[in-house]
Amino acid sequence: MKDIKPAILIFIAFTGICGGIYPAVVTGVASVLFPKQAGGSFITDKSGRVVGSRLIGQPFSGPKYFWPRPSATTDFGYNPMGSGGSNSGPTSPDYLKAVADRVKALKDSGVSNGAPADLVQASASGLDPHITPESARVQIPRVARARGMTEEALLKLVASYTEDRQFGILGAPRVNVLALNLALDKLAP
Repeated sequence: MKDIKPAILIFIAFTGICGGIYPAVVTGVASVLFPKQAGGSFITDKSGRVVGSRLIGQPFSGPKYFWPRPSATTDFGYNPMGSGGSNSGPTSPDYLKAVADRVKALKDSGVSNGAPADLVQASASGLDPHITPESARVQIPRVARARGMTEEALLKLVASYTEDRQFGILGAPRVNVLALNLALDKLAP
């Protein structure tokens, strides 16, 4: 019995430290040093209204927008409360049908040289806000036709919104679809 009292006290102390004090300190430091990131990396329009986050993908399906990576979140696409993949494997009939439907939609929109994987397969989180530069480039003819812009202007826009590898070595070059589409609306609404 004499061992139970110290065990309970240590449990209470570490719960307070690890479950309360440490998270509060880290949150406070992050809010001071990185206020935009700690607040959710929100993107606002000219009027200051929040239109999205740099960290969460959004659905775009019209021909005048660049399309994002598909989402497999529950209830509805890009649902941040239902983050997660479909858990369907490459032999699942539902998965194969979903990918075939996405490939068909891309072909119907004018993509003829094969569909990049990130435009037909959802990410593990279902919330990925980025596509590869290649996926953006294959969509340029459709967006140019729908907006009456030149493909060269769109190619420059995609290049200017292409983010390099993190720290120059991690990940791959990527394009944030929401940021690109907002810039596109500023150029040719």
